[in-house]
Amino acid sequence: MSVTITAADINKLRQTTGAGMMDCRKALTESNGDFEAAIDWLRKQGQKVAAKRSDREAKEGVVLAKTNAANTSGIIVCVSCETDFVSKNAEFVAFAQSIIDAGLAADVKSLDELNAIEIGGAKVADLISDKLASIGEKIALKFERIDAPFVASYVHGANRMGVLIGLNKAAAEAGKDVAMQIAAMNPLAVDESSVPAETIAREKDIAIEQIKAEGKPAEMAEKIAVGKINKFFKENTLLGQAFVKDNSKSVGQYLKDTDAELKVTEFKRVALG
Repeated sequence: MSVTITAADINKLRQTTGAGMMDCRKALTESNGDFEAAIDWLRKQGQKVAAKRSDREAKEGVVLAKTNAANTSGIIVCVSCETDFVSKNAEFVAFAQSIIDAGLAADVKSLDELNAIEIGGAKVADLISDKLASIGEKIALKFERIDAPFVASYVHGANRMGVLIGLNKAAAEAGKDVAMQIAAMNPLAVDESSVPAETIAREKDIAIEQIKAEGKPAEMAEKIAVGKINKFFKENTLLGQAFVKDNSKSVGQYLKDTDAELKVTEFKRVALG
């Protein structure tokens, strides 16, 4: 026996899921009026859309970074989409904000844990699928976390980039300054010791080949390459970089001037695009 699908039923499903009216009508029809089954049908449609759109890049979105009240842990949540029309929508920004707030409240430590927590009785993973179905764009969720004696956060460029930095002791102003440095200069690692060995080897090989191509003797190549590697460290490690607020000193010197014992333990940087 067929079930009559009313405008009220469709509107209720639309309000619950955010899906379009025609999609809601079809979902209720396919599920014979069963509201919960209709929600499941829409979620399944969302998953299918996600699979169809796997080759489309989500270069827009919202990146948020936030710490707990004690500043001992912080998380970055990026909810990406395909167009700035969606990313600048107040409802989409609020959606991302609800996820990071719930993640902090639940003290989640991984993307899997974030996807599993509930907001308003629904899991984040399901909410992402629902959002995908309602806006018709690829939606992706990224997550980063830092734990340290003191964690500072910074959001740059209208929610286009988020930074977390861990310090060995409380230093709010220095934490913000260095987080802004990370946003602006995108360092590869904290210092020389934290640059991956394979990266150093690759840079050294490139330097040696460049030196040979310039016609310099092979016996000189090794020494000159060392100088090039040192320049690489200066430009690409956080502590070695020139401090953006005062180019007369490095970030390492800035931290030392602030507090001789102040150290950066780690950092995370997530940017759109």
